[in-house]
Amino acid sequence: MDYNKLAELLFPEIDKTPEDYEALYPAREEGKVVTRLGPSPTGFIHLGNLYGAFVDERLAHQNGGTFYLRIEDTDDKRFVEGAVETIINSLKFFDISFDEGASLPESGEAYGTAETGDYGPYFQSKRGPVYQAFVKDLVSRGEAYPCFLTEEELAEIRAEQETAKETTGIYGKYAEKSRNLTYEEIEANISAGKSYVVRMKSAAKEEYIKVMDGIRGEVSMPANNQDVIILKTNGIPTYHFAHVIDDHLMRTTHVVRGEEWLMSLPIHVELFEKFGFPMPVYCHTAVLLKVDEETGNKRKLSKRKDPELSLDYYRNEGYHPQAVKEYLLTILNSNFEEWRMANPDASIDEFEFTTEKMSSAGALFDLNKLNDISKDVLLKIPADELAEFMIDWAREFKPNVLPLLEDREYLTKILDLGRNEAKPRKDLIYAKQIFDFISYFYDDYFVIEERIPEQVSDEDAKEILKRYLETYDHSDDQSQWFEKIRTITADMGYAVKPKDYKKHPEEYKGSVAHVSTVIRIAVMGRSQSPDVWAIQQILGEDRVRARISELIG
Repeated sequence: MDYNKLAELLFPEIDKTPEDYEALYPAREEGKVVTRLGPSPTGFIHLGNLYGAFVDERLAHQNGGTFYLRIEDTDDKRFVEGAVETIINSLKFFDISFDEGASLPESGEAYGTAETGDYGPYFQSKRGPVYQAFVKDLVSRGEAYPCFLTEEELAEIRAEQETAKETTGIYGKYAEKSRNLTYEEIEANISAGKSYVVRMKSAAKEEYIKVMDGIRGEVSMPANNQDVIILKTNGIPTYHFAHVIDDHLMRTTHVVRGEEWLMSLPIHVELFEKFGFPMPVYCHTAVLLKVDEETGNKRKLSKRKDPELSLDYYRNEGYHPQAVKEYLLTILNSNFEEWRMANPDASIDEFEFTTEKMSSAGALFDLNKLNDISKDVLLKIPADELAEFMIDWAREFKPNVLPLLEDREYLTKILDLGRNEAKPRKDLIYAKQIFDFISYFYDDYFVIEERIPEQVSDEDAKEILKRYLETYDHSDDQSQWFEKIRTITADMGYAVKPKDYKKHPEEYKGSVAHVSTVIRIAVMGRSQSPDVWAIQQILGEDRVRARISELIG
């Protein structure tokens, strides 16, 4: 058959050649890492996307390379309006930025036109002529062919294969009918309006292939023997084909993707070989696991069961991006925690990230560990910066409290409380929890949440507060303030245990701790809090007096 003639029959309007596109997209700077994130615009961006994007960003930027965003939107059925903006904004929140690629559209800009960089379009839906030029090239070399098999014929083939316990698909003898069509038969089918796909003609030269994976080392697996579809009936390429062409022309050096794509690797290897393209380094990441609370067994994070899989969860809760990224590094690189211990104050950008230190087994996600790491991370962020973060979070996710938090000076004092001591407090985790924790500083949210200690009667509690109010001087330093509490404790008989306490515990009224707890509950509404004196200094004298007076009645 004259394959060039066949190629012209199938793609009469395609006049550019692969060589034209090679010239249009020149090689990038030698030795620089080029990575990409290629999400589908489905409206749901999850932890796995951030996990992979963080690897991409680190590999490229610590090498002075390029990290770009490509939108893989060839499936119209999965497209969700506004999904691209969601992807970019969600990753931006976690300080993941792109050097080029799809970008946020300006008002009035058409979908797929907002982008920066010289290797676009960065929307696959806009790259149809590029893909068709390369499919045309395969056809012209006898490496691909039109397949007119109907749904009924495909079903019959599958049934035959299943009965014979054979691998399903179009290969070997099952591909012969389509492979051996004459030019005249193909031309007649097209003239009759029969729909067709274009399949790659598998070489099936070797039984096994070996690929050096950036994470898993050498991977050996059966070679591809399937005549896979590379162009669908609507002229849209399959993922297998599109990503190979795009990764080559955009000069991608490293492809980071989930382990679920390992089974497709033989197809991609064969495509790279057919075009003579250098292969990027594939890095197949481990699946994200968690310990199931009901069974105690490890399982894959589930979109249905686990809200923490969605990036929206971390934004809504108000996790600081530095905390999430710090935690991700602990599960991405096995030596990160050791490095952090040796470099407690260093930026994570100083850590040398390598794919060789990534696990090929399941990566265990532990929300409790994230919370512990978040406590340490937030402690290192200056209180004024943390206040700004809280305000930004409230503006988007809790606007009803924004007017309260906008008193930045007051909020900064609250957040700085107890952070500069020999043993600094580490009880701030994420914005929603922080606001709940500090809400007693704001009158609109102040409530008495706990009862006074059982050792103290209601009558004595009122007397304690009355005496405290009578002696209260807001200008007292901490030692003067505490001495007054000691005096109240002793005067009311709460300081000394009877000698025979074990025989007559009912005669013991309580200690200075019980007396100070009564005061703490009156001022904060809680029995546990940071230092009472320091809190009162922030609250101010009027608010302290008002709250105690309210409880006395």
